Amino acid sequence: MPIVLTVDGARPAADVVARCAAALAQGQLLIFPTDTLYALGGRALDGATAVRVREVKGRPGDQPLPLVAADGAQARGLCAGWPRDAERLAAAFWPGPLTIVLPAAPEVPPAVTSGTGTVAVRVPALALTTALCAAAGPLLSTSANRTGVRGPLTCAEAVEGVGFAAAIALDAGTGTPLASTIVDLTGATPALLRAGAVAWEDVMAALG
Repeated sequence: MPIVLTVDGARPAADVVARCAAALAQGQLLIFPTDTLYALGGRALDGATAVRVREVKGRPGDQPLPLVAADGAQARGLCAGWPRDAERLAAAFWPGPLTIVLPAAPEVPPAVTSGTGTVAVRVPALALTTALCAAAGPLLSTSANRTGVRGPLTCAEAVEGVGFAAAIALDAGTGTPLASTIVDLTGATPALLRAGAVAWEDVMAALG
């Protein structure tokens, strides 16, 4: 089972972030909070880590793994292009619970994209999560539960579900029940892939 560390999500201690970054650099998995649910993740550009996350969750191979980034610049680096609609949504809702789907940059492993050629990325509104990404690079960030089980609102729930696979679990209190809204920008018009914390009406308003 993982080492459980209590941390202030809004003001994470530098030594905790450094310890987690070192574990991630070794290919280990981490349970960590976001501004929505608790997540299971590892380095986004490590294909072997992505395979391991899929195995732990029991996630089908045809479903891409979502990513989180430290800021807009890091998020853009994961994408093959950055259209005006992406810039508008990022300006309106990042950091926050909105995930944007775009064509993936070549360095994003197929184990992440599931062969779709696309990547789903956001910048979360929790200082701890963005600090981890700043220290370790963009991260895989899929809910820390087995596929088909309710997403975890607490660190204890996450550890119970997938803690056997994680080196460290970060406990920053209770999360929020709404997952991020997912918007696909790969087609001719924006498409809602998953309703979530950001209302579709607000997305469309931001796109003008």
